[in-house]
Parts: sequence; C-alpha cells; structure tokens
Amino acid sequence: MVSLNRKIRVLVIDDSASVRQALTKVLEEDPEIEVMGAASDPFMAARKIQEDLPDVITLDVEMPRMDGITFLRKIMSQRPIPVVMCSSLTEEGSETLMQALEAGAVDIILKPKIGAADYLADSGVRIRDAVKGAAVARLGNVRRVSSAAASGPQAKLTADAVLPPPTGRAMAKTTEMVACVGASTGGTEALRVMLEQLPANSPGIVIVQHMPEKFTAAFAKRLNTLCEVEVKEAEDGDPVLRGHVLIAPGDRHMLLERHGARYVVAVKQGPLVSRHRPSVDVLFRSAARAAGGNAMGVIMTGMGDDGARGMAEMHNAGAYTVAQDEASSVVFGMPKEAIAHGGVEKVVSLDHIAREILAQDRRR
Repeated sequence: MVSLNRKIRVLVIDDSASVRQALTKVLEEDPEIEVMGAASDPFMAARKIQEDLPDVITLDVEMPRMDGITFLRKIMSQRPIPVVMCSSLTEEGSETLMQALEAGAVDIILKPKIGAADYLADSGVRIRDAVKGAAVARLGNVRRVSSAAASGPQAKLTADAVLPPPTGRAMAKTTEMVACVGASTGGTEALRVMLEQLPANSPGIVIVQHMPEKFTAAFAKRLNTLCEVEVKEAEDGDPVLRGHVLIAPGDRHMLLERHGARYVVAVKQGPLVSRHRPSVDVLFRSAARAAGGNAMGVIMTGMGDDGARGMAEMHNAGAYTVAQDEASSVVFGMPKEAIAHGGVEKVVSLDHIAREILAQDRRR
C-alpha cells in the first residue's frame, strides 16, 4: 500500500501509442500522480519493472506476444503490484475483465475501439480515481478474496441531484426486509464472498457496485452461476423478491421504490452523484424514503465517500446499518466515511456480513 505523502508512480502498458500518450496526459493532470514509464507489451514492461518498481500498473487486455490476463497472473504470483485493467467496451471484453478481477486486478477502466484517446480524456476523473484507489489497496485482501479530469475538477454532486431528501421516518415496518448494499474498489470479489454465503430464501437484495456499463451484466451472470440466490442486472420496474439479488447496471442510477405492498427498482439516467453513476448515495437515499425501517444498509470496501450521506439518512429513517471493517476491506474509504458520518450501527468483517443480513431478517 502506497504512502500518499509522495506521488503515485504509474507504469502504463498498452500496445497503442496514442492510448499510452492519452493515459499519461490524463494521469499527470493530477499533481499526486506521476507516470514513471510506458511499455507497448508485457515483455518490455517486465524489464522496466525489474529496473524500477511502480506503485500502480495500468494494463491493457489485448496485446502482442502476451495478453494482459496472463501477465496479470504472473505479476500477482511473483511480485504483486496493484493493477488497473484497461479494456474495450464489448460483451467479450466484459467476460475477460471478470477473469482479470478474479486474478487480482483492483479496478477497471474502459477504452473504446475507436476514439480511445478522446474517450480517456473525457473520463479523466474516473481514471485518476481508479489509480488512486489502487495505490491504497490492500493487495493481501484482494488476493485472499480472489482465492476464496481533462476538464479540471468537477463539482461533486449529492443525491439531491436525483431525488429530494427523506422527509422523516418512512412507513411502519412490514414483514418484508430489503437489504441495500454499496461497494466499489475490491467489491466485485467481496460481493461474491458475501452472496455465496446466503441461502436461496434470503431477503431481497439490491446492490450498487461501481462498475462500467456492460460489465455489470457479465458480473451478475457470473454471480448467478455461483450463488444459491438468483442474481441479475436490474431492469427498470424489476420487483425486489426474496431469494433474488438485483445489481444496478453500469452508467445508470438505481432507486428503491414502493408500489403498494411490494418494492421495485427504478433504473434511470441522471448526473454523476459523488462522482459516480450508479451512486450508492442515490440508492441509500431512495431506501430511506421508500423503506425506512424495512431496509438494511450495508457499505463495503471502496474508495471515496459515496454512500456515507445516504447511509446516515437510512439510519435516521430507522434502517439497520452495517459497515465492512478495515481489516477485511481492500480499500477502507467508503466504510470509514460512513462511520464518520454517524450512520453505521455495527462494523463487521466481510465473512460476517451475510450473517448480519440473515440475523436482521430473523429479527423482523
């Protein structure tokens, strides 16, 4: 884990010269980041790593002589370094990126097959945040879980940009509970660990995991093959049902709504909230408004503070709230901020989150 008292030193690996140049420019717009070098393939990268060890690597998937996934596995088995994968926005690419996350990659950034340089420039905030998150990641937790702006600073919008705050405590408790979960860096594998522990009759669960569009569909599909609960990428109007898990689609906010005696999700566009779409703050606020004491909030590993304000709103509306502890988090940013905002009732390890969800369901 890198000390942030000095610049984060990044090695960019991509076979496209224009992408290497664009990534270097985007990253170095942040005074806390320094691109120490660039390489066009893994063999050149290996020589550079032997000479000078980077803090973070950005790694392309498709490259000559050796693909990025193979090189990632070699890095993680020989000399673990935080890696942010860079891939094209395709269905095939999304499946490959699932393999990268399983192999120990900390995060994902996207590049289109056409116009990659312009796209990367427009996605500067997201790319820099991914690298900063990787720099402070606890790789021991990544590996343990796996084995078991070009436009300048942007205004950081709150959930007010999508829906108004809750007006007070929501309706009286019902017999149905809904668990609302938020995660970011390190969350893909942490969510797998948590969901694999849940039985088929678990309460309905809605999840925001910071992940690009299209990748969430592959992520949900992968989880569905591993878990007793049914997992799918959420669609607008999907009901929240026992034994089912809905994952917010990338680049769309997901809100919890109550229609009569049941809960459904609304999937919609909207501005970035806490620099994210989907945003955990938006989901949590909607749960505070629609479910109140019928909801449970869970904040898991991730960089930044998305979800902290929303969890406090859930807590104030009567929801039971839990945060993942520092020892089991890849990045303790989001849980730490939620605790600081006063919205967390209990802090537990990753291995105990599923148990808390089931215990709260039994209490109801």
